[in-house]
This record gives sequence, structure tokens and C-alpha cells, in this order.
Amino acid sequence: MGLLTILDEAVAALKAPLGEDDRAQGWTDDLRRELQEEISVNRSVLRRHGTGMARHLRPRLDEWMDHEGVRPGRLRNLVSDVQRSLAEARTTT
Repeated sequence: MGLLTILDEAVAALKAPLGEDDRAQGWTDDLRRELQEEISVNRSVLRRHGTGMARHLRPRLDEWMDHEGVRPGRLRNLVSDVQRSLAEARTTT
């Protein structure tokens, strides 16, 4: 799966309202919106300037979720995939 596809899926998932499970894992509406916006900005940079720009992106999404106390689950896994994919793209471009 391509980097932009992973970012697209994450943005779409984070636009949707939180479910009970998400809230139980520590997600809030504000955190969901903030992470969705951060991923969306990164996606826009890569679309406009190419995936070679990944080497300039240094998202700290995992640290952000740790700081907010988000526990493992569907959305955390999705955001962690974004973090991992951006890190891999940074080293391969």
C-alpha cells in the first residue's frame, strides 16, 4: 500500500465521529481533530511536492498519543502506521 493511500485512510478514519471503544481508549474529539489535521497537512505536502519531501517531515504522532494517554486500539494502530510509513519513506527517498 502506498504512503499517500495510508495517509488518505487515516484522514478518513479520523474525520469520522469517535465510537465508545475509541473514547474508552483515551481519544477525545479535540485529539482526533488535531491528529487528523496534522496528517492532512503532511499528506498535502507530499501531494504538492512529491514523496521525496517525506525526508523533511518529522511527525511525532506516537509521542503525542503517549502524552495524551491513548491506549492501544483501532485508531492508535492506524496513526502508528502513518508514523511508521512516514519514517520508512524518509529513509527510502
